[in-house]
Amino acid sequence: MEIETTRFGKIKIEEDKIIFFTSGILGFPEAKRYVLIPHREDSPFLWLQAVDVPELAFVVINPELFFPDYRPEIPEEARKELHIKSNDELGFLTIVTIPKENPADITVNLLGPIAVNIPRKLAKQVVLDARRYPLKEPLRPHLSRFNKSGEENPAQAEAEF
Repeated sequence: MEIETTRFGKIKIEEDKIIFFTSGILGFPEAKRYVLIPHREDSPFLWLQAVDVPELAFVVINPELFFPDYRPEIPEEARKELHIKSNDELGFLTIVTIPKENPADITVNLLGPIAVNIPRKLAKQVVLDARRYPLKEPLRPHLSRFNKSGEENPAQAEAEF
């Protein structure tokens, strides 16, 4: 299948790689189908590109790569909506914000992760407890663990989805 995007132009995607959002991403309820596109082979960053809205794409990460203890409990209603029967089926993506005026102030939204039923390719953005998870967690201090030698290749994270 071929899709048109404003960021990447026309790209070919495999239909079985499409992730369906049951409710859309907060603020973008109309876009329900997305695909993950690696930023670069050696990068922990991915693009979550809307299939049906060419100009809509989010930078995301697998939060476990940066925050190994990040294991949020999602509400039971969301588990049902995503048909999650076991935690083995559940993965998370988090949206990254890179300010134009100062990219070094890069943050990640740990408060509103995207919960994904990996085998079914179903997703939903959930809002967690604000007392426990920040909306804007600085990411820069965690970037140093990824080096160019390939010892840890975070680009493999998208393979799970």
